[in-house]
Amino acid sequence: MKKIAILGLVLALVLAFFAFDLNQVLTLEGLKAGLAQIRTLRTESPVMVALVYFAGYVLVTALSLPGAVIMTLAGGALFGLAGGTLIVSFASSIGATLAFLASRFLLRDLVQARFGNRLKAINEGMAKDGPMYLFTLRLVPLFPFFLVNLLMGLTPIRTVSYYWVSQLGMLAGTLVYVNAGTQLAQITSLSGILSPGLLLSFVLLGLFPMLAKRLASFVQNRRVYAKWQRPKTFDRNLVVIGGGAAGLVTSYIAAAVKAKVTLIEAHKMGGDCLNYGCVPSKALIKSARIAHQMRHAENYGLSAVDPKFSFSKVMARVQAVIATVAPHDSVARYTELGVEVLEGYAKIVDPWTVEIKLNNGDTQRLTTRSIVIAAGARPFVPPLPGLDDVGYVTSDTLWDEFAKLDAPPARLVVLGGGPIGCELAQSFARLGSKVTQIEMAPRLMLREDLEVSELARDALTRDGIEVLTGHKALRCEKDGERKFIVVEHQGAEQRIAFDALLCAVGRVARLQGYG
Repeated sequence: MKKIAILGLVLALVLAFFAFDLNQVLTLEGLKAGLAQIRTLRTESPVMVALVYFAGYVLVTALSLPGAVIMTLAGGALFGLAGGTLIVSFASSIGATLAFLASRFLLRDLVQARFGNRLKAINEGMAKDGPMYLFTLRLVPLFPFFLVNLLMGLTPIRTVSYYWVSQLGMLAGTLVYVNAGTQLAQITSLSGILSPGLLLSFVLLGLFPMLAKRLASFVQNRRVYAKWQRPKTFDRNLVVIGGGAAGLVTSYIAAAVKAKVTLIEAHKMGGDCLNYGCVPSKALIKSARIAHQMRHAENYGLSAVDPKFSFSKVMARVQAVIATVAPHDSVARYTELGVEVLEGYAKIVDPWTVEIKLNNGDTQRLTTRSIVIAAGARPFVPPLPGLDDVGYVTSDTLWDEFAKLDAPPARLVVLGGGPIGCELAQSFARLGSKVTQIEMAPRLMLREDLEVSELARDALTRDGIEVLTGHKALRCEKDGERKFIVVEHQGAEQRIAFDALLCAVGRVARLQGYG
């Protein structure tokens, strides 16, 4: 009943505001028209006018009515810079807090009950850093303030924190707008538009969001870095963690502009692109394409033949191609380019210090002005029951595991319908494997346009691949030496036998272990 009563009161006040055309008063034209009369009243009863203005400002803000900006300009016109800023600052903060409390009382329980799970991360963030978020929004008004009031009421931020942060955060903007109001009040002719004070006010209005953003960033940085002592000197300008494509380019550019740069790589220079991704996969695709063209040589006016090949030699060629490209990404080349390359695992001790556990067992610490983490990604392995029992390969491990085979897997299941799954499914099908490709989504290459998905599916099907879209992998099973994957489609389960299973369901960023 209390909520209904408060909601009814709010609606009645809002309807009255528009019914009596008060919204026309809170326009620039309305302000200019009534300014002389209000000044006369202020001269006769300055305290009463100030109190009425204060109460009106609180009411407009609390009800989230349009016109707060005009009222702020009016504050400067009526009470001057100091007086207007003082009155508007407190009135706007009190009104904002009342709107915040009304939103909390009327809506928060309903919203949290319905969307609590989705709002969990937001609630946790607000509980931890709510005042900082609010301060940034107040300084840099990306959203209208009335929306900030209503939405913040749905979060767990404390009322006291909401009030004082709003008071502090809105002060700079209030000062700018009140100052503009003092200048607008002095315009008596067109020449007044060119007054230095008014021009300065408009300049401040334009620059304020940018300056406020800089200030918010400065405050946030000070808050983040407060618990560490910045070194007076630095060993390096830049430390790059990760020797893959991104790390190599980053360190090369830094060295080119004569920066002191150290590149740290724990495993293989060149990263995924050279060792597990672009280079080996395209080398495999080339061999598979030639085998395919030999089978379909009649398309080129030649006699078709069944290619005879050694799978181990195909995989050896893949390694040979990697070895051919490797010198371009090597420690020796980047050392010649002016990059210090350290082989080991890096851990960030503080914002300017990196500790490297070198592969030879030593430990080294470097201070640096900037740090880049370019550690790339790794294949995501789904938590599929029985997966470890039957064994599997990923786009990282198949090059070593399949190199041990004399022939491609007779029956290969490719789990995943993205770019990696599609290109490897096609390659092994062309090299003689019976490939079944399983994708949970309704189509392959889900991030691409529908036409691309259809083109890929048609090409794979022509190469003899059984493409199962809309099939969800449930579990893996082992019956003696036989291996199976169980999938579900339209409520029915299907058991698919395989000799090798390739997991290609996506990749996740390497973010763990860097301190």
